[in-house]
Amino acid sequence: MSDWTEKYRPRTLDGVVGNPSAVNTLRAWAKAWESGIPEMRAVVLIGPPGVGKTTSAEALAREMGWDIVEMNASDQRKASAIEGIALRGSRFNTFGSDGSYGDASSGGRKLIVLDEADNFFGNSDRGAMPVVNELITSTLQPVILIVNDFYAVSRKSSAIKNKTLQIVFKKPQSATIAKALYLIADREGVEVDPEAMKAIAENASGDMRAAVRNLESMAIGESSVTKDMSDGLSHRDVRTDLFSMLSAVFRSRDPAVARRALAEVDEDPATKLLWIDENLPTEYVDPGDLVRGYEKLSRSAMYLGRVSRRQYYGFWSYASDLMSFGLVTARMSDRCGRERMRFPSYMMRMSRSRGVRGTRGTLSYKIAVAMHTTPDRADSDVIPMLSMLASADPKVRPGLVADLCLDEDELAMLIRKKPDSKDVKTAMAAAEKFMEERAEKARSEAPRAAPASIDAPVAPEPPKAVPEPPKPAPEPPARPKNQRSLFDFR
Repeated sequence: MSDWTEKYRPRTLDGVVGNPSAVNTLRAWAKAWESGIPEMRAVVLIGPPGVGKTTSAEALAREMGWDIVEMNASDQRKASAIEGIALRGSRFNTFGSDGSYGDASSGGRKLIVLDEADNFFGNSDRGAMPVVNELITSTLQPVILIVNDFYAVSRKSSAIKNKTLQIVFKKPQSATIAKALYLIADREGVEVDPEAMKAIAENASGDMRAAVRNLESMAIGESSVTKDMSDGLSHRDVRTDLFSMLSAVFRSRDPAVARRALAEVDEDPATKLLWIDENLPTEYVDPGDLVRGYEKLSRSAMYLGRVSRRQYYGFWSYASDLMSFGLVTARMSDRCGRERMRFPSYMMRMSRSRGVRGTRGTLSYKIAVAMHTTPDRADSDVIPMLSMLASADPKVRPGLVADLCLDEDELAMLIRKKPDSKDVKTAMAAAEKFMEERAEKARSEAPRAAPASIDAPVAPEPPKAVPEPPKPAPEPPARPKNQRSLFDFR
């Protein structure tokens, strides 16, 4: 018996459950390719697992008569693999699965699908980002990127954020899932109790694929599914993303909902605090609400500080309650901002300055070793002085580079120039010449021994000194006659 998730996978876009608006937008984008290359050459399908993103991409290819080139989670997705499969496939004509020639000029198209694209930029996929950006901007074939977490890729790639059409797939309602499950059960000849069907649909938490699998697991070898059979289902552990957490904290007005949403986010409390702090001024527009909100947030930060100092992680619960329950109760007015939730600017600045901070760290360490001090003292006291001297006098730079073993990035930071600037290149060349002259001077000043000649007579060895015999100890002076000692007076 085949897997029901594959057996009843929708073959057309009309069969996708719960996202009619997203399906219509995707179909309209595909129709635009019939008139040439549209402005947005790539589409990003956004949504949690199991809502029909991959199914919609495959159904679109069948509906449009396109061949499909897909890279999924089992493929090697380094830059070379993406360039060899997806990038080349997006620029050249190809043969279809039935052997027919797909000429793009005559309407033949193929769909390039990158599934789980938010995992392309990890440690195992180094170099993938430039290739994906080039694919988005220069493809001659339609491209679909499928992601679960859009902000994770949009903050790393401006092309994905600005040069793609984003289509959001939402979780279908439990009633919609139940309707689709009734059709599957009817085709399989299985009778399902309404209470059992309701439990299956609600347990799926919007994951249609999980709902079908649960129904199949209970219907195997049975002609009916009862409520008692559905009681054994365990509720799915659904992790809330950060944007849903912010919406629950700022806009739900229910402290219990906010606390639950905060607990379901798989991030540490310090990261949650950054997200809430970034969006609090735009969400709480009433001055009184803003003051009370920051008071709760500051107390939460105090507990996080105590966790850092004392390593007592029980304070996390207090910090989380103040960030969720406290913020909801701090809002007393009906005024609330409706702007889009923003990514924390502090995290963006720290990410962009990671290389700069690393360079400054190595510079501080080299100065500390040379001057027998601490890196913190070198960073706060020595670097500003050396930077002032090196920036004002180019003659100082070669000596600093030679004595501290600086590289281009460290020298550029010291003189406040770019690493590829003329001043840095000139100073590095002068430093290299300076070190050569120093080495030559050291060799010339080193004492040299006179070379021994082969024909020169060998000087005789000096005679060994004969040790003299030890001298006898001097005798004590004789005592004068008739002189009495102390021992005579007893």
